[in-house]
Amino acid sequence: MASFMSYFGGRRDPKQSARDAIVTLRQQLQMIEKKEEYLQKKIDEELKKAKANAVTNKAVATAALRRKKASEAELDRMAGTRLQLEMQVNTLESANLNAETMQAMKKASDALNVIHGNMTLDKVDTVMSQVAEARDIANEIANVISAVPYGNTEEDEEDLKAQLDELEQEQLDTQLAGASHVPIHNPSGPSKVASPPAAVHEDDEDAELRQLQAELAM
Repeated sequence: MASFMSYFGGRRDPKQSARDAIVTLRQQLQMIEKKEEYLQKKIDEELKKAKANAVTNKAVATAALRRKKASEAELDRMAGTRLQLEMQVNTLESANLNAETMQAMKKASDALNVIHGNMTLDKVDTVMSQVAEARDIANEIANVISAVPYGNTEEDEEDLKAQLDELEQEQLDTQLAGASHVPIHNPSGPSKVASPPAAVHEDDEDAELRQLQAELAM
């Protein structure tokens, strides 16, 4: 036991020490199982010998029964030892799993600490309050800006009204001018000959003037 503890405690790496101990225990369990198989075989042989000599040679039969009983006692001790080793293996495996789990949780905790830094709940509450306050102020400023039109003075209002009146008058003049050029609908009946356009009349006068000049030239 002392050598086992020195072997287990001599390792610097706890994880490796646990693995080595588990391997050693399982190897020992294999040896015990082989020993149990041997003892069970021996018990069966002694029982056969005792049965074979029970009538013809009671001394041989009795000796066989004694050896069988001793082997059975040894088999019981092997079973107890095997049970202890199995419990140790289970304990080591469970402890090793717990250690690895704790190490993983420690790494996760360290990662969270790095992410959060010196952040605390009080600091988070303070920051969130500041953010909320800044957001409220920004909303109030936006509401004030949007509620007061730029350059909203009495002079601007009068200037806008004057421009609107001017645009309205221009629109009315345009509509009146369009109405004056609308053709008059004449009732059905003999239509009057429309007078020639002024441009055509001017062309005829020019033609007559040129003709007169030609005749005088002759």
